Parts: sequence; C-alpha cells; structure tokens
Amino acid sequence: MPQTIKIINGRLITPFRVISQGSVLISDGRITAAGEGTIPDHADTIIDAGGNYVAPGFIDLHIHGGGGHDFMDGTVRAFHGITETHARYGTTAMVPTTLTAEKEHLLHTLDIYKEAVSQPHNGAGFLGMHLEGPYFAMSQRGAQDPRYIRNPDPVEYREILDYSEHISRWSVAPELPGALEMGEYLRTKGILPAIAHTDAIYEEVVKAVECGYTLATHFYSAMSGVTRRNLYRYAGVIESVYLIDEIDAEVIADGVHLPASLLQLIYKIKGPDRIALITDAMRAAGMPPGKSVLGPLNGGLEVIVEDGVAKLPDRTAFAGSVATTDRLVRNMVNLAGVPVATAVRMMSYTPARIMGVADRKGSLVAGKDADIVIFDEDITVQLTMVAGKVVHRIGE
Repeated sequence: MPQTIKIINGRLITPFRVISQGSVLISDGRITAAGEGTIPDHADTIIDAGGNYVAPGFIDLHIHGGGGHDFMDGTVRAFHGITETHARYGTTAMVPTTLTAEKEHLLHTLDIYKEAVSQPHNGAGFLGMHLEGPYFAMSQRGAQDPRYIRNPDPVEYREILDYSEHISRWSVAPELPGALEMGEYLRTKGILPAIAHTDAIYEEVVKAVECGYTLATHFYSAMSGVTRRNLYRYAGVIESVYLIDEIDAEVIADGVHLPASLLQLIYKIKGPDRIALITDAMRAAGMPPGKSVLGPLNGGLEVIVEDGVAKLPDRTAFAGSVATTDRLVRNMVNLAGVPVATAVRMMSYTPARIMGVADRKGSLVAGKDADIVIFDEDITVQLTMVAGKVVHRIGE
C-alpha cells in the first residue's frame, strides 16, 4: 500500500485564494486532496505546518548552479549538489542551464544530465535542459564567453537536438541570420525558443514571436531598449515585451539586477500570469561571499561575490546571480508590494505553464505532483517536499 502523508494546520495557497486553515493529503507522491479544515482520511504521517504557508513548490526555469557547483562542471555530483542546495530554499523543480560553449562541451553536459536524471538524489527535480547560447549578439554577450558566440548553424543545432531528447528550451538572439528558421524548427521538436542576449528591434521581435519565440530570457539583462539608427528611433526588445502580450518575461527579482521600481513596473504591465521569477543563479548561490567562478571550474570566469550578486573582478558589470527562490518571492512581496499568493504564482504556476507541465505541477490541486514548500511570514522555508518526499526540513 502507498504511504499517505497529511499536512495540517497550514495556510494553503491555492490557484484562487489563501485558505487560512487547510490541509493537504498526499498518496504515492501525488496530492489527493487539498482544502479547508482537516481532511478526515487516515494518514501514515502527519506534518503540522504550524500555521505557516503551504504552497506549491517553486519552479526555477533558469539556473546555472549553487552550493559551489555549476551544471557545466561535467559531473553528476554537481547536478545533484545544485538540486540539494536549492531545495533548501523551496525549489522543487528546475531547468538546468548551460553557458555559451563549444559543441562538444554542450554535448557532454547533456550526457551528464541524462545520467543525473536516472540516479536518485535528495533535491529538486529536473524539467529538461536549457541551452543558453551560443547563438547571441556579440554586442549583448554580457558575461558569456565571446570565443564561442556565433550565428545559428542548422547543421550544428540539428545535430545537438538529434543527440539529446532532454532539451526543453533554447535561448537565442532572434535577429541573427537563421534564427527565425531555428525557432520554427525548435517548435516542431516541442522545444521552447526564448529571446536572449539580443539587439533586436520591435519589428524583428514581432517576426520572432510569429516563429515561436514567446519567452524573454532574464528580462532587461543583455537586451536592447529604445535605440536610434540614423534619424529614427526604434523600440527594442524591452519595449516589445511590454507591447506584445504573448511574450512571457523571466525576472531575476534579486533586488540587484532589477531595482524595486522596475520590479513594480514589470508587474504592473505584464501581470503575474506572464512573469516567471528566476534565480539565474551561478555556483556561489547558497555560499558565503568572496571569490568564485562563473561557468565550469576549469576555464570559467573568475568573479567576486558581494552585495548579494556576482560581479566581474573590476566591478564594471554583474557576472551572475546568487539568488535563491525564496529570496525572489520575498523581494516581490517586500520590494514590489505584491501579495504573497501572487508572488508564489510567479514562482510556481506561471513557470509550470510556460514549460508545459502545469497539468502536473505548479499548484495545490488533486492529481498533481506533491511538490510542496512550507514557509513562514518572512518567507523562510521550513520544509520542502518533492513528489511526496521531504528533501529539506529546517533544523535537520
């Protein structure tokens, strides 16, 4: 018989409301009931939420590392270490992300992902790989290694896609030659094309959306705003995301990449159903400040972590986020003035919908995976559960 778990005495965050006194019943890794009061069914294990919030687990669409590891380190231990680190902060599912690199390095990372998924671990689950690059605008490369930036090559990307069935999204600069055709091809494979590291103008973004690009990767970072070409001004990607309702926006709500005013603006215009909060975290997430490395340990970029963000050593630019998902939710509440339940929606249901997994993740609904996080008024995570298994409990 499957083991049943009951969570009682919690403030349940459902897709529609916050239930002040609610319970969740779990069996065989799935939610079987969630609602008001105490569910009368028998349970093998009782978890008392102690009046804290009980919410759907946090889903991170864009993450590079944490706990001293990067997904491009090339080891299963790195993959599992990252999931264990971020589970402590409420992440129950994630999309591991690469950096711009040689094809062989990308293929090796995909091999490690396949191995990591097949082995048990005590952390967040996986939702497929995100290839960030190498098809970017050099002028918007940010901290991406310029040695590997290039235009879309159909021979290359088709080889990569044929090599692995574990790619769920790919970030590309849509104005590059061949990028529109690539977007259409990705859609035929069920893969989400995203706009990133780009100097596109509005007219190019419209064409990109028509070819399947419906997500803006780390909105505001490494993308064009209003630009002038000769006498005329053109709307950039930032304005295009606001204008085109069909585009979803990833937001690094660490309070550093985007100040409170921009968090408020994005929320006001796009709304919670078009915003996915992301950490975009590098290996120093969950680690003390100091020196670190962006990308693989061998050949990565040395950075310094201070003021809650990674910076280039000369401090001329950010070099990655060290955010965790609880921090994103907390900042949307405290800095942007968003209700707790709405902030959770941007960290759970909206990412699930964007990744096409809302039928099984992202909300406390019967039949969905028992990916659950319990946190207090300060949004400090008390417990994280993945598929009915407790992977983190505060104090343990």
